[in-house]
Amino acid sequence: MERWPHHLTLSRLVARSLRRADHTLVRLAPGTAPSWWISLLVPLALSETPLALVVTQPLRQRLLRVEWPRLRSVGLELACWEGPGAPPGSRLWLLDHRELVAAWRAGTLGERQLVIPEAEALEGALRQALEVELEPRHWDLLRRSQPSAEACLLNLHERLSRRVFAHPGAPHRLVPLADDDEAPLRHLLRLLEPLPGPWPRWLTAGAGWSSWARVDPSLLQWTLLRQPLDPLAELTGLLQGRGAVLIGELATGRATEGQPAAGAALGLQPKVVLELADPPLADPLPVYAPLRQPLPNSPHYGEHLLEQARRLVLGQSGLTVVLLDDPALRLALASGLAAEFGSRVSHQDTAPESNGVLCSSWNWWLEHQPRLPQPCQVVVALLPIASLEDPLTAARVAVLRQQGRDWFRELLLPEALNRLQRGVSGLRRSGGRLAVLDGRLRGRSWGRLVFTALEPWVGLARLLPGS
Repeated sequence: MERWPHHLTLSRLVARSLRRADHTLVRLAPGTAPSWWISLLVPLALSETPLALVVTQPLRQRLLRVEWPRLRSVGLELACWEGPGAPPGSRLWLLDHRELVAAWRAGTLGERQLVIPEAEALEGALRQALEVELEPRHWDLLRRSQPSAEACLLNLHERLSRRVFAHPGAPHRLVPLADDDEAPLRHLLRLLEPLPGPWPRWLTAGAGWSSWARVDPSLLQWTLLRQPLDPLAELTGLLQGRGAVLIGELATGRATEGQPAAGAALGLQPKVVLELADPPLADPLPVYAPLRQPLPNSPHYGEHLLEQARRLVLGQSGLTVVLLDDPALRLALASGLAAEFGSRVSHQDTAPESNGVLCSSWNWWLEHQPRLPQPCQVVVALLPIASLEDPLTAARVAVLRQQGRDWFRELLLPEALNRLQRGVSGLRRSGGRLAVLDGRLRGRSWGRLVFTALEPWVGLARLLPGS
């Protein structure tokens, strides 16, 4: 493994930021190896400043099992406090995003400076932390706490159930709910008190939030979910009056156009913004993107994917990763490839064969990519553009439409370019190739922005045997 060339730079910058209680934003190149973590933890271990380190659960496990022992091996100890209550003294408080929100609301963060790695996942993690989830058991709790309104509650639940099950074939089993669908329930709950949790949180989550139902057809049950469209705006001011260091594999180049700086809505006012890029590449990324490919809505698109994927896999001795978010199309493609290549083909498997074919969604690949072998090629069957069939995406787009803004180029395209850069970053180190089978790359005017986000690259005009 190549040594990361920016260890000293990152350590000195973090130490300076903690000493001065500044706001600092560090942009890492997409796909940066996790060895950079030691550069962050050393100044944290040497600092006497009260700190809160905010991480996701997978990263928490890595810190406790890998990075903490590495620190001890060189004689450094980092006193770590876990749990909902604030630690005594200046110990490092290890929090996930849900615990961060709870501590900020309760006022227990005090003047602790925040260190937030994984800034690229900050918005999604905060959205999950703020989510209100109402399961069937919560309806039972509500009826038992308000027996006088039981008949009305049963009637409203039945009305919502009819609305939800009127869409049995909803994509991903998610059914969007409009404000009018929930209005009668809101009017009733405002007349009832006290309400058992989490109903008060659901009732106060008003404008700027979106609701949908997640259906379990096997049990004929559904769960009501509500999330903020802009979770950063819900926590406006979190970073005001306290130092903060944000580090993440953030998009570069054209992928950042029209996008606010990470954490801007939280009150981040960085005095230092640093980009720590990888060393210059010896060779550009080989890209196979043939002309005149069908569009994803074409009835022949599935056949096109299978034919092209077969040709791409033939003669390859390393791992091939095929990425697309459409579940039905992905499973059909995996089945077709399995008929040709047998047990080499797997679906979202964390232990693929060395010459295997791994079919997965983009989210799954981005989450598991660091723990999987480097692929020899990545096949982008569908570009990672969020679907308007997803209730949350549709609600976010609707807000921009009402404002008369270009929702595709301001929201969907930059997010897709960010995911694309992160998803193919390993190819630049392994010397592999990228194949894009999505006809929109050549058939839409915005396709040139995708090519720009992939620079440097070189086009492959045709596939040669064994190449």
